[in-house]
Amino acid sequence: MNQKLQISFPNSISVTIKREDLLHPVVSGNKFRKLKYNLLQAKAENKKTLLTFGGAFSNHIAAVAFAAQEQGLQSIGIIRGDELRDKIDSNPTLQFAQECGMQFEFVSREEYRLKSESSFLDKLKQQFGDFYLVPEGGTNALAIKGCQEILTDEDSEFDYICCAAGTGGTISGIINSALPHQKVLGFPALKGDFLQDEIRIFVQNQNWELLTDYHFEGYGKVNKDLIYFINQFYIENQIPLDPVYTGKMVFGVMDLIQKDYFPAHSNILLIHTGGLQGIFGMNERLKNKQLPTINIDV
Repeated sequence: MNQKLQISFPNSISVTIKREDLLHPVVSGNKFRKLKYNLLQAKAENKKTLLTFGGAFSNHIAAVAFAAQEQGLQSIGIIRGDELRDKIDSNPTLQFAQECGMQFEFVSREEYRLKSESSFLDKLKQQFGDFYLVPEGGTNALAIKGCQEILTDEDSEFDYICCAAGTGGTISGIINSALPHQKVLGFPALKGDFLQDEIRIFVQNQNWELLTDYHFEGYGKVNKDLIYFINQFYIENQIPLDPVYTGKMVFGVMDLIQKDYFPAHSNILLIHTGGLQGIFGMNERLKNKQLPTINIDV
């Protein structure tokens, strides 16, 4: 569903948000898209278990756990941070995934970096038996295929397509399906320039650019300005934004509009990639740091 913002922007610019967060009550946004064909492939291969990777408040972990349960599959989550082993009950994301039947294996951050190494994966196969591997963040060729379905024929009117970027899967699918007259702008949630090369693995089109000034110092990091923006945006538009991905992207677009980045009369589409379940965990962290919390109804 596309929802046009009822805001008077300068230079006759119009902004619309594609509400991918409304696709599914739990497996929403890009997680729905990324898992769609992976679940079909797992069943085609007669796999009974999904194994994947994620951090403490991972939207991906929550989505895989629920989707597996819904499809009658087992799920295993390799969780970054062995100190989390005794903190499941105080972590809304892990608690939810566990309630969905996910089995956890907590590993150190050093070991977690080996998640793509064949020796590490072989070790997991010896430990857990046969499984269908879903990469961290869900990004693989089948995920790209699902994300190519985000844009539809009705989106041909837009000049710019804006999307948050984590592992690069969602934006790769969007780049592949964008029309020649459209430019895709990605807003990385992580610091660093590695994402360019990751995206180029999956795309041929050249009509895209990454804008790297809106990560707020890194993945999962926020400040008072971002929290205020998310809360105010919800008050004015009744659209909830997550603080890790979409909130930063929307903040960036609004800032760029004020800085005259977009030509007059630009028609801009923002992709809401979901991720709202992580707000509960983020608010716990914010309370501990005595920072304002995110006040939206999800």
